[in-house]
Amino acid sequence: MATSTGMAGGRRRRRSRRGGAINEINMTPFIDVMLVLLIIFMVAAPMMTVGVPLDLPQTTAAPLNMDSKPVTLSIKETGQIFIGDAELTDDAIVGKLAEVSKQGFDERIFVRGAKQVDYGRVAQIMSLVTSAGYKRVALVTEPDQR
Repeated sequence: MATSTGMAGGRRRRRSRRGGAINEINMTPFIDVMLVLLIIFMVAAPMMTVGVPLDLPQTTAAPLNMDSKPVTLSIKETGQIFIGDAELTDDAIVGKLAEVSKQGFDERIFVRGAKQVDYGRVAQIMSLVTSAGYKRVALVTEPDQR
């Protein structure tokens, strides 16, 4: 009988694994790098706050339990208004709130006002928001450190 291998005697020669190339990917370094990145992001994520840095007033009020992230209006010492990092005029507040609110008029709106902002300015902004139909508007303060 003839063999189809084309070799004399019909025997195939196998190449040993020791001398050949390894065609497998070593996953251990990849997994190690992924775990290190996961730990770095878990530690760094709470430190990344979005918004305008303000010197908030301090109170002894208890923090709220919240499931979702609210929309935050920030008022700087100069009276400028921000949603996130975007500066707004008084006329553009309601339109921007309509864009960013996912739950409509039931969206929770937080107003963050610096200590030095005139109380009348904070009340004016809150009046604009509530007159637009938003029912859940709250002021943000820092916990008292005493």
